[in-house]
Amino acid sequence: MDALDGLMHDALTTTALIALPMLAAAALVGTAIAVVQAATQVQEQTLTLLPKIIAVGLTVALFGSSAMHLLVGLFDRALGSIAALIAAR
Repeated sequence: MDALDGLMHDALTTTALIALPMLAAAALVGTAIAVVQAATQVQEQTLTLLPKIIAVGLTVALFGSSAMHLLVGLFDRALGSIAALIAAR
């Protein structure tokens, strides 16, 4: 069970590390647009969606390779722990 717990911990940590930059970019852009909309009193919903999509796309382009390296590391650890998972069963 220790191998499974360690693998699940690694998977959740990797997921959080991959999602954090995209969530932060979307939150920052959303906050900036909300301030502009509040100041100008223009409440158009399409104005919030396009900048968020662009920001998240740029973040994926910038951090995509590091995310893939994290996923490769997780995959290697998962393959390495197969023997321990089978033995614990």
